[in-house]
Amino acid sequence: MRTTLTSLALISLAACATAVAPAELVAARAAYTRAEAGAANTYKPDELHEARLALARAEQAFTADGADDHSVTLAYLALRRTEMAEADGVTAQAMAEKQQDTAQLTQTATTELRQTRKDLNQTREELASEAEARDRSERLAREALNKLALVSVPVKEEPRGTVITLPGSVLFASGKSALLSSGTQKLAQVASVLKDQPEHEIAIEGYTRGSDDLNQALSERRAETVRNFLIAQGLPGDHINAVGLGASSPVADNTTAEGRADNRRVEIVVKEPSEPK
Repeated sequence: MRTTLTSLALISLAACATAVAPAELVAARAAYTRAEAGAANTYKPDELHEARLALARAEQAFTADGADDHSVTLAYLALRRTEMAEADGVTAQAMAEKQQDTAQLTQTATTELRQTRKDLNQTREELASEAEARDRSERLAREALNKLALVSVPVKEEPRGTVITLPGSVLFASGKSALLSSGTQKLAQVASVLKDQPEHEIAIEGYTRGSDDLNQALSERRAETVRNFLIAQGLPGDHINAVGLGASSPVADNTTAEGRADNRRVEIVVKEPSEPK
């Protein structure tokens, strides 16, 4: 690539010994050299190729006609195309690195959750008395839920139980009750922990920002969607209850976009096991 541009530049200098390259062409050459050495070469090679072709056309026009309006226009277009390729390359590189970091964090969290499950099962087998086994199980269960913080799933203890909060924007598209891929991933991580605690009672509570009938129905459908997903992941359906609560119990101010986003949520409440009769 660089050799081709160098050849074009030499031809241009030879054919137009008395012509001075316009500022646009000089800038386009420098921009392409910079883009070729940067992220665009790896992450946006197609855009970089188009920029190279645009620069080649500008060089040819300058060789043929000197710094006339046509060659200046082509040089300007080549400069802009190169700058776009360079910017898109930087953006694509940042996104790729972020995805890699997220994947690594998820893998680490999954490994730790599996180890917690293994420890929990081993502890249950080793404890001699039922009372001791239950106490130990509850402690490890809380530790397992806390592991969800590693993958950005908020967990907090309340009088009603352990509350796992999932933002509506992560789980669902606006006005919809079908799970997004991001929501499926988050719920799979939650299910991986909850499967270690089949004796617990689980309440799925759906919340929306609006208080009209449509929002109430939407909150009910979303809660039921989460319940069905957890059952499909292996959790016992007779221990899971789903309810839509609409705009009740807001956690933020609805007058701000951030507050409204916080209020659109699904809460998974993990309650203590029922006492045996």
